[in-house]
Amino acid sequence: MIAPGDYKERGDYTTHQPTTRPGAGVWIDKPDLHLIGMSRNGVVVDGTESGPACSSAAADQDRGPAHGPGHWGRNGIEVYLASGVTIQNLTVCNFLSGSDGSGNQIWWNGGYDTATIGMHSYLGSYLSATTTYYDKNDPAQATYGIFVSNADGPGLIDRSYASNMNDSGYYIGACADCNAVLNRAHAENNVLGYSGTNSGGHLVISNGEWNDNGEGIDTNSQSNGDLPAPQDGACPSRAGSCLRITGNWIHDNNNRDVPGNGLGLVGAGVVVAGGRTDTIANNRFRNNGAWGVALLPYITGVVNGPTDCTTAGGTWDNPFIDSLSGAPACFFNDYGMKVRDNEFSGNGSFGNPTNGDLADLSDFSAIGIPPAVPGRGNCYAENTDTAGLTSAPAGLPTTNAHCATAGPGAAVTDPLFGQVLCNLHQLTPGDPLCAGAVYPQQDASFSLALLPAQASMPGICSRLPRTIPWCGPRHHT
Repeated sequence: MIAPGDYKERGDYTTHQPTTRPGAGVWIDKPDLHLIGMSRNGVVVDGTESGPACSSAAADQDRGPAHGPGHWGRNGIEVYLASGVTIQNLTVCNFLSGSDGSGNQIWWNGGYDTATIGMHSYLGSYLSATTTYYDKNDPAQATYGIFVSNADGPGLIDRSYASNMNDSGYYIGACADCNAVLNRAHAENNVLGYSGTNSGGHLVISNGEWNDNGEGIDTNSQSNGDLPAPQDGACPSRAGSCLRITGNWIHDNNNRDVPGNGLGLVGAGVVVAGGRTDTIANNRFRNNGAWGVALLPYITGVVNGPTDCTTAGGTWDNPFIDSLSGAPACFFNDYGMKVRDNEFSGNGSFGNPTNGDLADLSDFSAIGIPPAVPGRGNCYAENTDTAGLTSAPAGLPTTNAHCATAGPGAAVTDPLFGQVLCNLHQLTPGDPLCAGAVYPQQDASFSLALLPAQASMPGICSRLPRTIPWCGPRHHT
């Protein structure tokens, strides 16, 4: 149990110096250890080397031990191959990237880049993760807020906050059956509020708020990282969908002025890119400028060779896809998604062609990729918008209302294809495929959002002797 204070932890300089991979300020490799702060706002695990807590000054930043011509980068609290570890009621800030596998504020690491599960149960609650430092000319940046990889649970992340990350505020990935719940999360001012690569099976993202990110929630298939692919929300028994995005408030995700290069499908509430068999239900989508929900394909490289792609159900070396990527690539289409009982309002406010509540780009038969057969397409039921539900292609809630008969969505020849490329800035606004569309550009400079005060875990003092000075009698409840 950790008393209030600003802890500029430097385990990667002392007891756990990096040799083959970046280290961490706080390194945990003991199973079943419980790390609890006495005050969520007052216990700060701080990546800076000098100055006040979470200083934004460039001179106060710590880029990690020297490594070749540069630096290793740093992680904040890293749990390494240790199950049963609990982290609660504290803040972590300003741990910056360098070498691959750094820049993570809180990380349950079950075996990054090993394609194997090396961790089981974990729990985090009443956690805050942020950075106050960003310079677009400095490659040292905070990458992930709360990060879980290569773990099969049971896992729970509850009542947490993440902001200002140049990749995503939250990440759960590299787990075919994650057996995890991300509940009551709040992500803002990240490139992605949540991202999950090759995360599937039992995974619930529920009751969170996702706002002012580039994208709100993004889950995807990739064969060039966090294997094994694909992202598949099917239950391990293959009967139904066990990945559920439900009960969330997803709004105003239109922010290109976030750390990093500002790329991503800005203006999207939920994106499934090359995934399958997920359920998106009972959420509220408001004022996402491009699309409330966008179901799209994903183009990726491979780690070990084409079999990383083809054994995961991807298409390898299609000439048209290769021309888009500039080299042989893997193509994952999206299918089998259930989007139902969601409330939409004010989405599509960018006003470009195809912008609206729903978007489904999944018919690539024109370039030789077989489309989803009836009953394997994405389906949409009981979604509402008081101003009238909009979709690309038009009429999607009618043509694909029934999951048993749903087929593919928009074709590669549909205007939606060009709009996605234009939003990603892979095309210039003058390109005919953009049809005159203009999507937000990143400003030359911008300020990071401040970390708001967050509610602490109740009843902390009841766990301690009454002689502890910062716990008076009134706190022992």
